[in-house]
Amino acid sequence: MKVLIVKTSSMGDVIHTFPAVEDASRARPDIAFDWCVEEAFAGIVALHPAIGTIHTVAIRRWRKALFDANTWHEAAELRRALRACRYDLVIDAQGLLKSALVARQARAPIAGFDRSSAREPSATLFYDITYAVPRDLHAIERTRRLFGLALGYRPDLSTLDSGIVAPVGAVAPIDGKIAFLLHGTSREDKKWPAEDWIGTARLLVERGMTPVTTWSNEREKAVAEAIAKAVPSTVVVPKSPLADIAAILGRSTLVIGADTGLTHLASGFGLPTVAVFLATEPGLTGPRGPYASTLLAAPGDHVMPEQVVAEAERLLELSRTTAGKG
Repeated sequence: MKVLIVKTSSMGDVIHTFPAVEDASRARPDIAFDWCVEEAFAGIVALHPAIGTIHTVAIRRWRKALFDANTWHEAAELRRALRACRYDLVIDAQGLLKSALVARQARAPIAGFDRSSAREPSATLFYDITYAVPRDLHAIERTRRLFGLALGYRPDLSTLDSGIVAPVGAVAPIDGKIAFLLHGTSREDKKWPAEDWIGTARLLVERGMTPVTTWSNEREKAVAEAIAKAVPSTVVVPKSPLADIAAILGRSTLVIGADTGLTHLASGFGLPTVAVFLATEPGLTGPRGPYASTLLAAPGDHVMPEQVVAEAERLLELSRTTAGKG
């Protein structure tokens, strides 16, 4: 049986789908899974060994050049590739109109959330089979339940395993116990102040760890360099391909991050991960993992470096204790 998963974006949403893939690959070893995803996240999807062919879309880029001939050529090539695979089933795990339209291109039966469950009820007009999944559950559990209903098994929700494997990157390995600091995020109001990252880096050095950080734009570069200037033992990884950053991340001892996709990836790797949320509620989409924790700033309050490092130490001890029992 060949099944196509459609979950195009964002990075966090893609990572939230991995536990469902892991469930399905164990419960239904007779199924071969492919995935359709935004081109920027193809390398993330490749982290799961159960995924075969990865089809890429470029909806974000296509929208900016809607009347460009190359846009229509790429869309037509995607449609041909999807239909050539002759899928037995498509699971739209996103529940949006755009993902439903992509799923439709495969010309195969489509399973998805029902009208009361989908993020955009209009998407269900394109589905052949729909399932009710409560919307007040975390995104990971919702997706795990959807896959179970669509593929005929009951997921064990008492456990959580993403099944992803850290890649081998081109960046030189870093010595010591790595504490990866993920300060970059898409919105300014999500960003923890640079002085707090500096304070955190100092506390980590006192505990024998090597702070590591990186950047993807000039603003993030300035913050990374400010941390390194104040705490000279900090390693700044230059702007690099996502796979190289994921390789370092996957081999870290500890990760402290803002509300960003890489923080979700760290929790997906099962690493001790402290997420600092300032302007958004972790609620039903926050990082989840065996050693993941979220610190949320109360209205008018501030998350302090001491709180973050104390929580990090708790998670590290928990992971050591669990490993010892294993």
